[in-house]
Amino acid sequence: MIWQDIRRIRDEAPLVLNITNYVVMNTTANALLALGASPVMAHAIEEVEEMTRMARALVINIGTLSPPWVEAMLLAGKEARRRAIPIVLDPVGCGATAFRTNTAERLIEAIRPTIIRGNASEIRSLVRTGPGAKGVDSRHTPDEILEDARALSLSAGCVVSVSGPVDLVIEGERVTRIENGHPLMTRVTGMGCTASALTGAFAAVNAQAFDAAAHAMGIMGIAGEQAGEQARGPGSFQMHFLDALALLTQSEVAQRLRIQP
Repeated sequence: MIWQDIRRIRDEAPLVLNITNYVVMNTTANALLALGASPVMAHAIEEVEEMTRMARALVINIGTLSPPWVEAMLLAGKEARRRAIPIVLDPVGCGATAFRTNTAERLIEAIRPTIIRGNASEIRSLVRTGPGAKGVDSRHTPDEILEDARALSLSAGCVVSVSGPVDLVIEGERVTRIENGHPLMTRVTGMGCTASALTGAFAAVNAQAFDAAAHAMGIMGIAGEQAGEQARGPGSFQMHFLDALALLTQSEVAQRLRIQP
């Protein structure tokens, strides 16, 4: 099933609209291209609805917020919801400030995302208040906030994907653990945002949101492992990561994938 998704992405090059942050635009666009998808980065209020109508998935990332961007996110999200286009929400840094947390909560209520993907502290902050987030870093592990992720999935009616040393994908009572990855992934900015962008690509070709989220995290982890085995440090890791996405084979996926239901 996971290889079928990759083949469809490579064959169909689905357009993935990203309303994302300044820090990661180049990184996530290149990752989508390497996987085989077609990225577009657009956030102008004047065009986001039109762009959304052309896309097969919408990824909303709140990493560098401003009020006009929030309005664009709401416009695009509502248009995607009307057209049954899958929506991935990445609540970057949620819990660090009231503006971020309130914006994420507003987006969830208004657009009802298909998948929410974040680190453990970001997901926790959407369920309960208190210390936990500092920027994009997580002070919790996915398993520590499993019940919070389950509560968010049930209340928002969506799949929740939590990244960490072991990634979790949750939909109500259903949980899958993805054990792929490499320590260098935490040393490169934008890897979580890349996971969200790739989740959008998988959601564009797989109508089962739970499977799309799990497959995206599996491929992120496999590419991370391959890159880490060749890289000398964070700089070369980025180069090898993109190559791994582009050159990934069916046999490598079958050999490396570690998913536990």
